[in-house]
Amino acid sequence: MMQRLTLVVFASFLGLSQAMAQGTDITFGGITADTSQPVEVVSDSLTVDQTTQRGVFSGNVVVTQGPMQLTAGEIEVEYTAAGDGIERLLARGGVTVTSGADAAKAAEAVYTIDSGDVVMTGDVVMTQGAAAISGQKLVMNLTTGKGRMEGRVTTTFVPQEN
Repeated sequence: MMQRLTLVVFASFLGLSQAMAQGTDITFGGITADTSQPVEVVSDSLTVDQTTQRGVFSGNVVVTQGPMQLTAGEIEVEYTAAGDGIERLLARGGVTVTSGADAAKAAEAVYTIDSGDVVMTGDVVMTQGAAAISGQKLVMNLTTGKGRMEGRVTTTFVPQEN
């Protein structure tokens, strides 16, 4: 009986590890944003090019939308064609997205404001409390709280104490 239980547990872990190597769907719980909320950007400097409808915030950039915060060394802003809002944020240089106790870090990120989609790339690490998951690409939707980690996914679970 014990051998059968061990085989079932081993097969479960094998299936889990294969799924994680290919990519895995995850729920973020705390990393969410209300995309109807205003977006505030604070930085050391701002350069704007009206002809391309782009601006670049540089140095200690902090973007806040409701409970969600995104920080980076530099964030390029793509304004809407009408110039009356922000369409996308392209973040580079130590990107961190936080909301509540959840956080995700990566080299770069693209945040599409209206849809709530964030694509983080380059050594992505996401933490939820004591648990962590890492990979090369994280695609998440801040409205639904769902996402997918891809690229040699590693997960660390911390057992709950009784």
